[in-house]
Amino acid sequence: MSATELAWFKSSHSGSQGDDCVEVAVTEQAICVRDSKDVTRPHFAVGREEWARFVGFVAEA
Repeated sequence: MSATELAWFKSSHSGSQGDDCVEVAVTEQAICVRDSKDVTRPHFAVGREEWARFVGFVAEA
């Protein structure tokens, strides 16, 4: 699936000034992440299990 076919949304933790913006898109297999300031750069994808572990780790920090 190409980046233009994904339904991207900005992270609720992104800066309101537009300086620290991360967008995510959810697919059946993965969570895709990209820099919203430069959407022409490639995004990366993380498996759903790995994403859940990452979010759990961050929530504890």
